[in-house]
Amino acid sequence: MGAAGRDFHDFNVCYRGNPRYEVVAFTATQIPGIHGRAYPPELAGPDYPAGIPIHPEEDLARLIAERRVQEVVFAYSDVSHEYVMDRASLVLAAGADFRFLGPDATMLRARVPVVAVCAVRTGAGKSQTSRRAVDVLHGLGRRVVVVRHPMPYGDLAAQAVQRYASTEDLDRHQTTIEEREEFEPHLRRGVVVYAGVDYARILEAAQAEADVLVWDGGNNDLPFYRPDVHVVVADPLRPGHEVRYFPGEANFRMADVIVVNKVDTARPEDVAKVVANARALNPRAVVVEAASPIAVDRPELVAGKRVLVVEDGPTVTHGEMGFGAGSVAATRLGAEAIDPRPFAVGSIAEAYRRYPWLGNVVPALGYDSKQVAELEQVVNSAECDAVVSATPIDLTRLIHPTKPIARVTYELREVSHPDLAEVLTARLNALAPVRYNTDARHGDDGASGSGGQEEAETGEWATSTRRTT
Repeated sequence: MGAAGRDFHDFNVCYRGNPRYEVVAFTATQIPGIHGRAYPPELAGPDYPAGIPIHPEEDLARLIAERRVQEVVFAYSDVSHEYVMDRASLVLAAGADFRFLGPDATMLRARVPVVAVCAVRTGAGKSQTSRRAVDVLHGLGRRVVVVRHPMPYGDLAAQAVQRYASTEDLDRHQTTIEEREEFEPHLRRGVVVYAGVDYARILEAAQAEADVLVWDGGNNDLPFYRPDVHVVVADPLRPGHEVRYFPGEANFRMADVIVVNKVDTARPEDVAKVVANARALNPRAVVVEAASPIAVDRPELVAGKRVLVVEDGPTVTHGEMGFGAGSVAATRLGAEAIDPRPFAVGSIAEAYRRYPWLGNVVPALGYDSKQVAELEQVVNSAECDAVVSATPIDLTRLIHPTKPIARVTYELREVSHPDLAEVLTARLNALAPVRYNTDARHGDDGASGSGGQEEAETGEWATSTRRTT
């Protein structure tokens, strides 16, 4: 059960080439346009010459019955604990086992140190935290390559390993708006980004040109690579979500560093609640408080005007935030954010039905060219003076707006000590050179990947973060 990301990775490291299992199907949800296709034979391996079909999740009970499924693996993220157990109940009622694959089965070992940036929810602030980590590592003189959590929504075989070194690569790989939101800020810093489908092959390519890898997480999923420093971002605008969502709570409990973000906009009592949960569930973690100050490139377009606010899509859809940085910027500048729903069409109109908490914002959906065209139609038909764009990308590279656009940006700024620079410096300096056997092995049940036995030799890197302060 997946959403074109974790599901493919789990298959690749635990089931591909494993004679004890036959994988009869993937199911897909969250992301439009994934079902109805197949996981291609080039990626599935010789046991699946026709590939593996991808069905909508609504077909799950039928598939269990028709294909005599014995085991269902839940493999997507940013859903409530109640939601997960609802899915589990459906599977159990149909007679099958319900399973999760954990870090030891699915995390791959790198030959260089890995700094992983994850979160407890979508929209907590992973992206600016990843950028901050990259800046810190550059300041330490490290060659940094970013590996981004997968977003493969096109030709899966062609997207197996993708390397991005310039904004022109975004066009060459026909990337979606969601992908551009994550890649563009790194590329503008001159940082190479890898992504794709086969993360063992990606690891081999990425670590060959890096001193340190930064795992830039997606949603609130766990890292695919074993982190030497695990940074997890929590959001006090949604206090308590750090203990109510899957697998965000697992990240929260596993973290070496918990960044409590947005302390400049959250209520002090909500910040205190998140910090208290961190102390209770993960007392060994370093807690860093941080702000996400907002900047507007052309505030004169916004101040006192009627504006259309475009927000980062995943944050305000399945991230369950009714607003984002664009709304905050508009309010601070005394603008009136218009109701975009009368102008919504297609997938954007469907988003307002599917995500009723959406406020006066337009989610920057763009998983394919049709959605991009729909976004352009909404922007150009809206009755307003200007557009406030809080998506991290330059929208004008994809659409042709008839109204001026003011861009909203936000970066991480720590307000407590130790800060990220101090923590990353100490922990990376404490790593001891140890060599790993990085071959993937199956565990006793036949479904365990490269988190199996390691052989210590000299020359590569192992984590010793538990022995540092």
